[in-house]
Amino acid sequence: MFSTLAEHFEEGGWMMYGILFWLIIAIGLVAERAVYLYRSSINKDVFLATMQKCILAGDVSRAIKLCSAANAPLARIVKGGLVKVHRPDAEVQASMDEVALQELPKVEARTPYLSLLANLSMLSGLLGTVVGLIVAFGAVANADAATRAAALAAGISEAMNCTAFGLMSALIALMGFAALNGKTQKVIDDINSASVQVLNLVVANRDKVNVQAVAGQAAPPVPGAPA
Repeated sequence: MFSTLAEHFEEGGWMMYGILFWLIIAIGLVAERAVYLYRSSINKDVFLATMQKCILAGDVSRAIKLCSAANAPLARIVKGGLVKVHRPDAEVQASMDEVALQELPKVEARTPYLSLLANLSMLSGLLGTVVGLIVAFGAVANADAATRAAALAAGISEAMNCTAFGLMSALIALMGFAALNGKTQKVIDDINSASVQVLNLVVANRDKVNVQAVAGQAAPPVPGAPA
């Protein structure tokens, strides 16, 4: 099987290396984004239930510790609001928005490049097809009757192999883009939904919050400073 693939690759000519370059980048990008999004995922319902339990109990400091342990964009955004819970509602919202502006670009990063790589693979395959046909007809025009058929077959083989490899690479990049784009949108939707719900919980239950504990956790005392 591998020897057959290698033979087709060689028959495709020099443009096959360009298509292979785009394919390697696409596969690497899909792998990197898949790992990041997997690690960024969090069970929204369980997370919200835990935050609700802590906030209704007035134990926001525990909620902050749980957010720190979660190590996910949603948890970091919610933590940004919880550490400001002793401040006015507008500051809590502003703090969550600030962290969201740092986290959301990381979630969305580089995935759109997969559509570009798909187009580059397809266009490289098309260029290889055109070059192969030019070579084929040029060889036919200059070859004698004995070698004309072989020259034509070699040129057409180069053209068709480039077309097939370019389309295959484009399909891989587009499938990766579709899967990652869907996962990215789900992560963003969970962040938007959960952060609003946690903010509403905080605003509606301010009277239960241990403000002194949260204020001390948000701004620890400076060593050596007077009490």
